[in-house]
Amino acid sequence: MSQVHAEAYLDPGTPEEQSRRAFMANATIVLGTVIGLVIGVPLLAYSVPGKKINELSSEAWSPVDEADWTKLTTSTAPLKISFTRKTTDGYFLPEATSDYVWGVKMSDAQYAKMKAERTDLFPPDATKAEQVPYMDEIFVAGYVIFSSICPHLGCRFAWDDSKNIFFCPCHNSTYNRDGERTGGPAPRGLDPLPLREQSGKAEITWIRYKSSTPDRVVVSYS
Repeated sequence: MSQVHAEAYLDPGTPEEQSRRAFMANATIVLGTVIGLVIGVPLLAYSVPGKKINELSSEAWSPVDEADWTKLTTSTAPLKISFTRKTTDGYFLPEATSDYVWGVKMSDAQYAKMKAERTDLFPPDATKAEQVPYMDEIFVAGYVIFSSICPHLGCRFAWDDSKNIFFCPCHNSTYNRDGERTGGPAPRGLDPLPLREQSGKAEITWIRYKSSTPDRVVVSYS
């Protein structure tokens, strides 16, 4: 009986059967190709950064929370200012992420004092000033914005009103109201962020700097 079965497998069948099998095989190949195109083309188009993705990624300015900003206009102490930044992950469309910075209200005299003390931002050597290319956007309309990330290892610091300092609880780095480092292992002072007024609203650019280095090395913008 096994020989009969073996011979059956070797039998090519009638011309009609051969034609039907060939048709089914070709149809399967065509159908597989169509399905591959239907699935693959959109995925390929989505994986390539198109004009829309690039445009969204280039929107670096983010408006700050109006209620927080209103409080800052009447506060002598630094305040936490909320905003929404755009986070881009590879080739995906940017996503909105809630974050915060620290806003400091300053007079012209206070800012002049900050410039004199913060030699890491305003070095006597003009060639080093290129480390912060947005000098004209640090002090705008009487305000300075600091990143909320400690330059030591990337922890979040806070304002201690009782001691009149910024304090990072991770490794005890401290900074004065101007962002100058006054203690702890942080390699530099607080990082200022670009600030501008647009249509009557305050906007900032979020910049992530590399930690644990005295130089300001940009990691990302958003």
